[in-house]
Amino acid sequence: MSKDMSYAGVNARKNDIMQAAMQIDYNDFELPGIGFDYEKMMRETGYTMEEMRKIQLDHAVGNTPLIELRNLTALARKCANKPGKGARIFVKDEACNASGSFKARRASIAVYHAKKLGYKGVMCATSGNYGAAVAAQAAMYGLKCIVVQECYDSRMVGQPEILEKQRICEAFGAEVVQLTVGPELFYTFLKLLEETGYFNASLYTPFGIAGVETLGYELVEQCREKTGKDPDMVICTNAGGGNVTGTARGVRKAGCDATIVGASIDLSGLHMASDKDFNRKSFTTGHTGFGMPFMTWPDRSDCPRNAARMLRHMDRFVTVKQGETFYITEALASLEGYERGPAGNTSLTAAFALAQEMDEDQIIVVQETEYTGAGKHPMAQLSFARENGVEILFGNPDEEVPGKNIMLPAHPSCIKAREYDLDRCRRSYIGNCVKNYKMTEATEDDIQYIMIETKASREFILAELAKHNVTVK
Repeated sequence: MSKDMSYAGVNARKNDIMQAAMQIDYNDFELPGIGFDYEKMMRETGYTMEEMRKIQLDHAVGNTPLIELRNLTALARKCANKPGKGARIFVKDEACNASGSFKARRASIAVYHAKKLGYKGVMCATSGNYGAAVAAQAAMYGLKCIVVQECYDSRMVGQPEILEKQRICEAFGAEVVQLTVGPELFYTFLKLLEETGYFNASLYTPFGIAGVETLGYELVEQCREKTGKDPDMVICTNAGGGNVTGTARGVRKAGCDATIVGASIDLSGLHMASDKDFNRKSFTTGHTGFGMPFMTWPDRSDCPRNAARMLRHMDRFVTVKQGETFYITEALASLEGYERGPAGNTSLTAAFALAQEMDEDQIIVVQETEYTGAGKHPMAQLSFARENGVEILFGNPDEEVPGKNIMLPAHPSCIKAREYDLDRCRRSYIGNCVKNYKMTEATEDDIQYIMIETKASREFILAELAKHNVTVK
């Protein structure tokens, strides 16, 4: 009997397809009620720090330099309102990895595992940087690679940044399945996984997240070597959560208690699955369009349980504007001599603002950069924005309206890191638990699980559950 290949039919087989494509039985980690044993999943499906570092270094990944940005630090001190403020800004130059981004760390472990298990090829669904990383690692291991990518709106018009990522995936030998924006991305991905029998090198597997732990561990080691002390703050650009999760876990494993800050571009008002909005945003990752949905419900990914859990690991969450990030991208090139892509510069923008709140003897580390190219360059992105009716202005970034204008700061002192209330995210997460698990009552185990997931107090969780008429057993 032929299989049902309709959208509903393929999605009904999602868990079976995923288990065959990863050889992880997620049922082994489920707990009674709504919980699952996250640490057991990470421990039993992964590798030790020493093993991961060796795997990565053997394939041109890791040991990237930690660079002090002295000129941007000086500018931050000049813009600070109080004397003695302006922390030293360092950046981990992950563009030095094979494929040009920190995502090579995720891909290196995933592709190594696929080779170890005997798969003939690997697949991923991504806007691009991760696809390039998987393709590069697959080439090194002699495996085939398919990247499923949303490239276009319904007019078959693609953003310069996305098309640049498409180009590099193909340059590394991947077959790129190009789609228009919409719900068919994961349907196509699942269908191809089933048809090919390839390994699911998802961004959200335990292998992928664990691979980023080496980044957090490494930056703490290097900071100690360079400065004799630990960083006070580590800032991670946040989209689907793997960057924050993996880095934070690595930082903690290195025995460092730095404040972990997530930073995203504010794209409020734009919908990422909207054909109309798809080309009215100038950043394809590291923005609230991914960050907020994944923060408030991580298990919306292409795995039964997402190994990226932002609220477990994030101490603060801040947003910056598109225009501010373009400005810092140019400042990094003109003041420091490093031309890097927009993803890491999102957290660098936040670091520039947050450094002004910190003392001069404190250290703030931006934990990644990414390669740049013609499509990622600010001029290409700004020109494309104009073509799509978005105004380019100079002035107060607070007046930026995503999809309508991009406000380049009139002066660097205008750049801000806007604090986002994580309790709002926690409330949304609890509401999604109630909705998705159809909760009418909660056990003590359920409450303890939500406490770990959200880093919230028992009293906070009980109050929220009561708002949803959930009784406690």
